[in-house]
Amino acid sequence: MKLGTRGSALALVQAHAVAEALGGEAEIVEITTSGDRGIAGDKARWIDTIEDALESGAIDLAVHSAKDVPAASLLRDGMALAAVLPREDARDALIGASSLASLPAGARVGTASLRRRAQLLAVRDDLEVVEVRGNVDTRLRKLADGACDALILAAAGLRRLGRAAEIGALLDPAVFVPAPGQGALAVEGRAIPASLVDTDADAALRAERYVVEALGASCDTPVGVHHDGTILHAFVGLPDGSAWLRDSVRAPDAAPLLVERLESMGVRDLLARAEAMAGA
Repeated sequence: MKLGTRGSALALVQAHAVAEALGGEAEIVEITTSGDRGIAGDKARWIDTIEDALESGAIDLAVHSAKDVPAASLLRDGMALAAVLPREDARDALIGASSLASLPAGARVGTASLRRRAQLLAVRDDLEVVEVRGNVDTRLRKLADGACDALILAAAGLRRLGRAAEIGALLDPAVFVPAPGQGALAVEGRAIPASLVDTDADAALRAERYVVEALGASCDTPVGVHHDGTILHAFVGLPDGSAWLRDSVRAPDAAPLLVERLESMGVRDLLARAEAMAGA
């Protein structure tokens, strides 16, 4: 069994976890994506060449961070997607401070995420959000070098890389709603071994992705959707944090109901405004 993955430290840790779940009898194939080469675009740039390898038969399965995978309608023909292994902590982590409240006015908080920018400014409009890109180690090094006063990163990546000690605080996922799929590993292929699939993680991922696709959200829209196993949370806002919507639903079929409620609250207009601001 050949598993395709990006070559970053985090991607390789994730791929090896899937290989171990397959009994350790899988070969890891490192693949450079358009995103790795610095090519701009939507989420597909992080998986494009991996999907090429799937289609050609060069690999049997692809291992992704679930939050990097585009909507189901954009997957290659004949490919299926499933969440595998129990989900890691989906929350966002603050590094460099013990809480957001402890940061002084004007403190510089680093992130490359529109969602995190919007959520930060929605609760602390006196902070300065600075763009900090790169892998986990690069971003932590930029923090140490003074490029910013604090960082927000996914707790899952820090834990998987053995860097959990860097976490100063974990942010409330009902307020700082994580990205859809954050903390979950996704395997893509024509046939995914049922033994790999964690049913709870898979159900949560499908609910989160349903909301994103139903709303037509994109990389230019600050959107968070997270199912904690009981409640489905959503956040949609403007990149500058000046307007936002939050809602939560506890129901057996929460995703369609959450979309309906958000639409009644004016989410379509908010998404259009967010797209316009991001493209300006």
